[in-house]
Amino acid sequence: MKVVILCGGRGTRLREETEFRPKPMVPIGEHPILWHIMRHFAHYGHTDFILCLGYKGEQIRGYFENPAPGRDAKWRVEMPDTGVESQTGYRVRSVRHLVGNERFFLTYGDGVGNIDLRKLLARHGRTGAVCTLTAVHPPGRFGEITFGPRGSVKHFNEKPQTEAGYINGGFMVCEPALFDYLPDDPGSMLELEPLQSLVSVGKLAAYRHKGFWQPMDTPQEFALLNRLWASGKAPWLP
Repeated sequence: MKVVILCGGRGTRLREETEFRPKPMVPIGEHPILWHIMRHFAHYGHTDFILCLGYKGEQIRGYFENPAPGRDAKWRVEMPDTGVESQTGYRVRSVRHLVGNERFFLTYGDGVGNIDLRKLLARHGRTGAVCTLTAVHPPGRFGEITFGPRGSVKHFNEKPQTEAGYINGGFMVCEPALFDYLPDDPGSMLELEPLQSLVSVGKLAAYRHKGFWQPMDTPQEFALLNRLWASGKAPWLP
């Protein structure tokens, strides 16, 4: 299956890093987060990638066109320019000709997790849905503190995952029928009208993932992911 990864956004909440490079190229350890995401898919045997480029896309193109250690030569990588100002729905629509009439994976270029792609695919196959997204508990944006006697801190959990509700964590499986829901509009956001239209016809499903998932949206999350990688026990490692 082909893997479509959205790599074109500006990443404004991580401006300290994204002013000079696209968000998927922000590093975790010695590799950009995009490499970590692609490595996860490759672990499950999916090595045919379509990277939807936009903001500073030439840096991503240069990374893969210039061989260096750690970049698997067995990966097939296509890197179409889907527009600097395009929104997510239009970026996906722009690669229809590359995906063809086949089922495909779709995810974002700024989040990692230990999602079991085999279970995700199995869930999708049972639903008859046009798209099955991975539903995750959002990680806490701030440290969670539990107090003990006399104002002491009993527990401090820097990045807890709340049990309240789920959000779209990416790592989606899509049928080619998804393209029929994507308008020819650069301002079209996948997460708004297209997915809401699927909901209205009962064609959007979810795979509930209760394991690790973490986006890189803020400097604090950038630091957290790098600390986890440096520990040698990064929970998204296969």
